[in-house]
Amino acid sequence: MVVETVAIAIWAMLPAYIPNNVAVLAGGGRPIDGGRTLGDGKRLLGDGKTWRGTAFGTVAGIVVALLLNLLHGPFTGVTELGVPAFPIHAAVALAFGAMLGDILASFLKRRTGRERGAAFPGVDQLDFVVVSLLLTLLVATGWFLETFTLPVLVAVFVLTPVLHVSTNAIAFALGLKDEPW
Repeated sequence: MVVETVAIAIWAMLPAYIPNNVAVLAGGGRPIDGGRTLGDGKRLLGDGKTWRGTAFGTVAGIVVALLLNLLHGPFTGVTELGVPAFPIHAAVALAFGAMLGDILASFLKRRTGRERGAAFPGVDQLDFVVVSLLLTLLVATGWFLETFTLPVLVAVFVLTPVLHVSTNAIAFALGLKDEPW
């Protein structure tokens, strides 16, 4: 049961796990906030949140969901683990929700005086998860409720920080990120 729960949690979240990593690799270009500031003089988001990174990250998450759908079938043995196929609206919500969560966290970082790349414990690890899950609940309610049972949600919220810290440390070691968080 635990193995199946973990498998479902990772499988169902892959379209949300991938976008921010791809955004780092494909980012650059015009910032979403266009350099705008609020009355406090602080940027809305900063240079790290770009249209290109958001678009590429979202598309990558959707493509991952579609590729997982190809693996989801009676001949692969994957369905025996109870992992779901992704309807397109769930794939889009998971992928775009992950990007939106990261954008909202950037906004919170600016409002709390943190600079780009500064650590924001808890928020850094779960921002994309919370928003992707909420958006998916809104646009793919039936699929969400069937897929994200309480044990699966617990697994997501326990595993994600571990996976997040690990992948960021690897990206830092490879020179793809300026900070290991």
